[in-house]
Amino acid sequence: MATMNRDQIMKKPFNDFKNYPYGFARSGDFSIRESELLAKHGSLIAALMSGELEPESAEEQSLLAVARGEKAADSPVEKAWSKYQARINRPKVGSMYGRSRYTDDAFEISGGDDDDLVVED
Repeated sequence: MATMNRDQIMKKPFNDFKNYPYGFARSGDFSIRESELLAKHGSLIAALMSGELEPESAEEQSLLAVARGEKAADSPVEKAWSKYQARINRPKVGSMYGRSRYTDDAFEISGGDDDDLVVED
């Protein structure tokens, strides 16, 4: 499989169909500007994170440090990426009501008239 060069990666719009199937702009999590920045620079940041590309400038080194969590975000691109990472790594809600209403105790079988019940394998 052919590898992509830096120009091809930078021109490719970034999408995360797993977490944002309708795109960043329609998610309600990001402003219009943030969604544009993610689409434009996300592929480059993802390639830097995966080791596919090496940072060539101080800006790219800064992006990589923010993406790794080594530095606080300063530029709008860094802030948008940090927000994206916080959104996709947030804990998932298990239930609308918090914990499950049913516990194992509710299904406990008590002895009584069925003491002679035999279960065969």
